[in-house]
Amino acid sequence: MTGILNIAEQFFIEGIPTGFEKTGSGHINDSYRIKISPAGSQEYLLQRINHQIFTDIPALTDNILKVTKHISEKINSNEAGLPFCDLRLIPARNNCFFYKDKDGNYWRMFNFIEGSRSFDLVPGPELAYEGGKAFGLFLQLTSDMDASGLAETIRDFHNMETRIEAFHRVCADDPRDRVAGAGNEIMFIEERSEEMHTILKLGRSGQIPLRVTHNDTKFNNILFDKQNKAICIVDLDTVMPGYVLYDFGDAIRTGANTGAEDEADLQKVNINLVLFSAYSKGFLEAAGKSLTLAEKSQLAFSARFMTFIIGLRFLTDYLAGDTYYKTHFPGHNLQRARTQFRLVKSMEENAAAMEAIIYDLCKKSN
Repeated sequence: MTGILNIAEQFFIEGIPTGFEKTGSGHINDSYRIKISPAGSQEYLLQRINHQIFTDIPALTDNILKVTKHISEKINSNEAGLPFCDLRLIPARNNCFFYKDKDGNYWRMFNFIEGSRSFDLVPGPELAYEGGKAFGLFLQLTSDMDASGLAETIRDFHNMETRIEAFHRVCADDPRDRVAGAGNEIMFIEERSEEMHTILKLGRSGQIPLRVTHNDTKFNNILFDKQNKAICIVDLDTVMPGYVLYDFGDAIRTGANTGAEDEADLQKVNINLVLFSAYSKGFLEAAGKSLTLAEKSQLAFSARFMTFIIGLRFLTDYLAGDTYYKTHFPGHNLQRARTQFRLVKSMEENAAAMEAIIYDLCKKSN
């Protein structure tokens, strides 16, 4: 306990840190809620940044500062009665917005959003709608930012070309002798590889614009208040230039899945069209006016794309020896990959229905 509290004291906080509790369910960083004395004082969220994945901490921090400042200015000007809470990085006593400890670990601190909660699974269409509005509003609020002003915190993060190349390399090397046991999953990838380059081709040809995007729009990166209204978007490490289709697609992957991301019983994994429709409605209400026709035409496909690429990454990491994602048991990444591929299959089976939902919602918003 002493170590965490000592690190908390390296930041300009109000009050005295008296305790902490681990929080969050992310794959990458470690997060701690810092308790403060006197009681009732502002609490804080302390995070250890995984600098093996995010190798340029100053650039990552600069991205977060730019985006939170931009959104904060709009919140404080009460533009359109914005419901978002003000998420802020807390400066460290070293005149930076991060702190490096004696072991080489990097830490940062945010204000803790009091009374907030998150959901790993979407409880129903009302929250799906709220989640869609929240990420749509995030994109709308940042739509006037110049994406070129942000650094690429993880190079080629959703670049299908790069991800497929990495997958082929690890299959050829087979460093942990796992390829033979993943034959069905490898075949699944190869059968769909060409189609999954669609978004990259559209972007490179200029048919869809590069925007400031979140790039990790899991449903549990939305904070809700006690009335289940979305009040904040968190986990901004991957905010950088990208395509809006990445954000929409990943949100559907996690927000309209009938099972958990690592559900072992694949019969429980399907696309929930009710949740898909509710999320899409909220998203298009908030961001629809800033989207191009080309972007809207690919929204349904983007869900399939993002589910595929995350499954590809899980499988690649499994074959490489589980070097990227945190795992909780042997074969965890393989199980995650199988869950994603089952969801892709469900989306393929429901592709016409998903396209029709988006088409109808776009017509209503025009």
